This record gives sequence, structure tokens and C-alpha cells, in this order.
Amino acid sequence: MLYLHKRTAVKLVTPALFSVALTVGLASCQRSTAPRTFTQKIVILGYDGMDPILTQRWMAMGHLPNLAKLAAQGGFYRLETSHSPESPTSWSSFATGANAGKHNIYDFLVRDPKTYQPDLGIVTRTAPEFLFNYFPIKKPEIRSIRGGTSFWVTAGHAGVRSSLLTIPITFPAEQVEYGELMSGLPLPDIRGTIGTFSYFATDLSRYEEGNTEMGGILKRLVFDQGVARTELVGPPNPIVKAQQRAILAKGPGVSDAERATLADLTAREDIRVPIAIHWNRPERRATVEIQDTTISLAEGEWSKWITLDFKVNFLIRIHGMAQLYLASADKDLKLYVSPVNWRPDKPPYPISSPERFSKDLDERLGHFRTLGWAEATWPLNEDRLDEQAFMDDLYRAFDDRAQVILNRLDTHKWDLLVGVLESTDRVQHMMWRFEDKTHPMYTAAAAAKYGDSIERVYRRVDQMVGEVLDRVEPGTQVIVMSDHGFHSFRQAVNLNTWLVQEGFLSIKGARTGQKTLDNLFLGSGQFWENVDWSKTRAYALGLGQVFINVKGREGEGIVNPGDDYTQVVNDLVARLMTLTDPGTGARIVGNVYKRADIYSGEYFNQAPDLQVGMNDGYRVSWQTTLGGSPPGSIVYPNMKKWSGDHCGFDYKAIPGLLITNRKLVAGDPRVIDLGPTVLKYFGIPIPKAMDGKPLF
Repeated sequence: MLYLHKRTAVKLVTPALFSVALTVGLASCQRSTAPRTFTQKIVILGYDGMDPILTQRWMAMGHLPNLAKLAAQGGFYRLETSHSPESPTSWSSFATGANAGKHNIYDFLVRDPKTYQPDLGIVTRTAPEFLFNYFPIKKPEIRSIRGGTSFWVTAGHAGVRSSLLTIPITFPAEQVEYGELMSGLPLPDIRGTIGTFSYFATDLSRYEEGNTEMGGILKRLVFDQGVARTELVGPPNPIVKAQQRAILAKGPGVSDAERATLADLTAREDIRVPIAIHWNRPERRATVEIQDTTISLAEGEWSKWITLDFKVNFLIRIHGMAQLYLASADKDLKLYVSPVNWRPDKPPYPISSPERFSKDLDERLGHFRTLGWAEATWPLNEDRLDEQAFMDDLYRAFDDRAQVILNRLDTHKWDLLVGVLESTDRVQHMMWRFEDKTHPMYTAAAAAKYGDSIERVYRRVDQMVGEVLDRVEPGTQVIVMSDHGFHSFRQAVNLNTWLVQEGFLSIKGARTGQKTLDNLFLGSGQFWENVDWSKTRAYALGLGQVFINVKGREGEGIVNPGDDYTQVVNDLVARLMTLTDPGTGARIVGNVYKRADIYSGEYFNQAPDLQVGMNDGYRVSWQTTLGGSPPGSIVYPNMKKWSGDHCGFDYKAIPGLLITNRKLVAGDPRVIDLGPTVLKYFGIPIPKAMDGKPLF
């Protein structure tokens, strides 16, 4: 789908999400009924990862008065999360009121059983095509693989007016009758990733330049007479990517000349924007020239949003925006550039429904970040931002989301409003080490500065809840909830290394080295390098998922369905449950769940064969999620600032929370119960496909 920009320019996105261009085909609105007038109204505020134990502690201390007030009117409850306690899974279960077997989102990743290759487990995409390597003749497409029906779609069919704001797993934006929707995760950056930052510095060596493990591009700065010239790496060029695909499609028949052409295309596959940096060392300032913008920054200063245009060719432009942060301008110059967000007023493809909604918000509020993963976790984890810069950025991310929610709340043109913020999740990922003095990354000096970081974000939540309570009409049902809680991530566990040592996963030749996100999402490396599938019975992928190499299902499967499969599964479960930390003797695994015991529905066949639920302190290693099986220890200390997590833990031990101004008639609430509760609240029949039950 192409969108004409005035007379000449055609807007087309970079190659679809994580490699090729994106699009959303929005169907025309088919209203099934006239809007109804409801006297009841309901607001659901979702705070990703907000932990019930921390919340109760700070409520008891009087630090969260608005949440305490809300709980006193109704109640405070622990909310059972999804069986895989990952945000995509939990929020999909929230939306559909069903287990993952009915909505198909089990993890951030999904694998093709025939090729074993993983991809983002939320979308599928097709690439664009071009005539004469210039004119677009076939649109790219992106579609969510999430199945099931969102409860707000069902409510819209019944005439309920809704406002749905940055809820995860709402990209691409679905059409909601009598509703407005602003997409959340996995809405990507301009490169099609969950957040590729750029970092320019004089103290980088040539060996450090390149891509980081978890999503950054590092470039060394060399100054000549006070000026350094470099480039900002933008989106992959969709025309170049199409040419690459055409050559690779020939397989073994590629000629030497075509290989040379392919190498040339690879060297210029990204669109790059020149940058000039002028360093005023005595004043500890820098002036950055990028396109038509000149920004002067003092050390420790953030820029406002700067708009960027990436030229594909004369016809095609891709619009983005970024923020700059001058981390240092004294002994060394260090410049951070945020992931390039899609502009809400000129997105490459629709990010809202109706399509104009994001532009309307931009006109009312100014530019706001659109990236689904809005906070700077990756640069902090890679030590390219410090804690103070991370927190400054996180507060802005929180405020961006909050202002959208409060703006729509004030319109009163809704019966149902659902808004989600994820800064609570991100601050805990990065700052949990200060909640756990036994964490290997805990230091008393850092704790003295940043030990209250999580609490301060919770207080910000409380202030926002207070604003909402002051603004809603009397009698409005208000629910504050989170999709899961949090645990400490002290020790990393290489599940694939364990599978190798236990004889389930076979490696031929040299063991693999360190993997990066580039290997996974941008196709520059081999994912399952040196795996001998002819001798492999099981492999791990993502965050706690284990798959059996089943004959007839996997491309090179060797385990027969039936008794052989059952024997391998039972053997794995038994051995995993006895896995202990060699340093302490502590049990690593709390539970292992067989897929037939926890999943059911039309997408059952896509479920992992086993879902491993680890105990507090242990989490699947990053290398396991990236397909690595590095030699050495199965368990090793987590020396990253990403120190708290929820993924891969036992779902029974990591509930979210539910605070409401109305007492529940049913105890032990679950995340799948929210959708049925809303439908009953409006007197709408609950679909049989929902597993959840109304809470009041």
C-alpha cells in the first residue's frame, strides 16, 4: 500500500519489520450496529511488570496513597499471569481472555520447524517488489500472528466506544468499531528493530566498532581541527534488499559475478545520513550538524526531537525522529543517538486506527515516542549510558505515554479506556540489582545514588493514578493491573549448553562463539551454527522453551511421535527438575510444564513441547535466546545491569497485581479474566472461546 505525499513523493517504509518494509491494510469500517449509550464506564490502567510485593510494601509505608485509596474502596489482589510470563504472551492473554493455545503468542520468538530458524513471534511480513529496481510495484505487508479476538473488538461490535492506548501486541493496529487505537509493542524503530541505538565516541577502538550483542551501533570518532565526520546508520534500503533477495534465491547457482554484486549490495544496504560534530572542549560542549538541523549541546544535555528524512530514491522518503544526548565532552567526546522513531504525524505506515489518530495526537501534544520498546535499556546494559541518563530518558518515556492517556481520558468520548505504560517493567529490568544485595552487580556506592529508582517510578505511577481518579466521573470503574511481577536475575543458565552436555543437542565441529541480535534479526549470521540435527533430540529457543526434534514436524526430526516422544519429554522433565547450581547446590528449576497440560486451542501445535519455569535468581542466558550453546559453565553470574526479569520463571511464583475500586466476587483472579469482566460489565455475552471468567 503506497501513500502519496502531495504530488510527487511516495512514502515507503524500510524493509519489513526486522528486515523488510512494513504495511498495514486497514479494512473499511463495517459497523454492525449503531452506537449505544452506556451509563457505565470503565478505565483499565496497565503498568507492565508492576510487582505486588513491592507495591504492598510501599503502600504500607504510605508512599503510594492513591493506590492505597483505590484498594480501600475495592481490593488488592495478586493476578495470575500467563503460563509463559512474558509480556507479549501475557498481554495477548489479557486481550483475548484465553491461553496461548488460542492466541498463538508463546514467546518473543517463534521458530519455523522445517528450517529451525527463529523470528519475532508476533508478526509475519512479505517484502516489496520494484520495477527496474526503482518503481514500487508490489506493496510490502505485515500481519500479526496473534489469533483470537480482543475483548475491545467484541465490545465495539456491541456499540461500546473505546480508547485503546499503547497496549502491547497491538501493532499492526486493528480496526475497532466506535474505537480509537494507538499501537504499542512491537511497533519498531526506523530500522525495523525493537530499538537500535547509535553511539559515537573518541575512546572506542577500531575493534569495538560495529554491532553490540543486544542492539547498538558503535562508531569511533576521530577529530581533525575540532571536527569529526561520521554517519548515522538508518533503515535498510528496500530496493537494495530486493536485489539481494533476487540473487540469493538462485541458491547454489549464483555466479562469481553475482557474488561480487551481492557483496557490493551488502556494503550499501543501509541508508546513511552524514553527521558533523564540532567539539568545544574548553566549554565541554558539542555542536552536531545532521541534515538541515544544527544542535548545540552541553555535557549531560538531551536534545529535543529532531526530524530526519532517509532518501531511498527520488520518489521514496522515510520519515523519522531521534533525540541526542551528549554523555561526555571533556577528556573524550561521547554522543548517544536514540533509536530513530517513526514520526507520529508521518509514519511510514499506519500506527493507529483510525489512521489519522496518531497525527491528531501529534498536533495536540507535539512529537512523542512511538517505538514500542520506548526506554533505553539496551544502551545502559551495554554501558553506553549511565544510570542517570537512563532514568532521565525513562521519565520522558513515561510522560509520553501518560500524556496520551490523560489527553484521551479528558475527551470523555469513551465508555472503555485501556492505557498501558511499560516504564515500570524497564526500570525493574535495569535497577533490580539495588533491590537484591546478593546480586553480583550490586554495589553500595551505586545503591546510594540509584537504590530508590524503582520506588520513584512507582510513585510516579501513583501520581498518575491520582490524576485519573480526579478526572473520571463518579461511579467509573477503575482497575489498575500488571501482567506479571518480577524476580532477581543473578545467574544466567545456558540451556542449550546443558542440552549438549546431557546428550540431547549435538554439535559437530567447533562450538559456536558469541551471538548478537544482528545474527537473529538482520540475517548476517547463521543461527543454529554447527548443530547436527541428525543426532539432536531437543533444543532450546527463546526464554524457557524447549522443543523436541520430532520426525515429520521438524525439518530433520529424529524422535518418533508417540512413545519415543513421551520418553524424551519425561526424561527431560526429570533431569531439568534435578538441575542444581554447582556453586550453591540450589535448585534452578521450579517447574517444567508439558504443553498438553497448560495449552489448548487452534494454535496448540505451535506450542513449545516444554515450558521451563525457573526459580528466583536464575534466568535463561542471552546466548540461549540467540541460539548459542557456548562451551563452559552451564550457570554463570549475570554481570549485566539487566538484573531483574520475569521471562522464563515459574508463572505460579511471579503474579501481577490487580487493584480495583470494586470488590471481586471471584477470588484468585487471572490475567485472562479481565476481558470477560469488561464484557459482562457492559452486558455483552462472553464468547465461548474465552477461558477467563468475570470477576464481578
